[in-house]
Amino acid sequence: MGQKVHPYGFRLGVSRDWKARWINEKNYKEYLLEDLKIRDFLKKNYMAAGVSDIYIERPEPGKVVITIKCARPGVMIGKKGSEVKLLRQRLEKLITRQFQLNIEEVKTPETDAILVAEDIASRIEKRASYKRAMKRAIFTAMRKGAKGIKIMVSGRLNGADIARTEWYLEGRLPLQTLRADLDYGYTTAFTKMGIIGVKVWIYKGDVQV
Repeated sequence: MGQKVHPYGFRLGVSRDWKARWINEKNYKEYLLEDLKIRDFLKKNYMAAGVSDIYIERPEPGKVVITIKCARPGVMIGKKGSEVKLLRQRLEKLITRQFQLNIEEVKTPETDAILVAEDIASRIEKRASYKRAMKRAIFTAMRKGAKGIKIMVSGRLNGADIARTEWYLEGRLPLQTLRADLDYGYTTAFTKMGIIGVKVWIYKGDVQV
């Protein structure tokens, strides 16, 4: 029996920080649902920006600070910050709170697990060969400085009648090492033949704990 642990949750508080930096026992349920709404809204409406991570802080009641890490910040900022103003208005309409937005650029999207997974999924949706997409992602990630990468795809690959799982691994992938800087991303590709799951693990070296 494979007892899998999420690489992010396994390292929380050791070599990884929380993505929601707030605590409120009284309004926990309300805040948690708001966080999910914000994350879903940003992911759905800003796919073109390549959103990698969303950090949410609540320094005081009624105020939310969101830090968005994306590959193409220009898409989210817009001309002279016009898109940011529009985004703030849309978020305030969605949830009646004050928002402060910080947009940060992902320097190397080729070594960001979620962005790599989304890139492979989009290629599979466009009927490209999943093997070619996986090998290309591995080659570019290793060239950009990743120490190791594993990509796994599952489902009706190439429209086969029986679903199967295929994976490629290059370099090292120390899943049990807590100080290892391991990035993990999962997404789904929606094809005519069904859903294909894409998982990516990227090892970037060790961090000082």
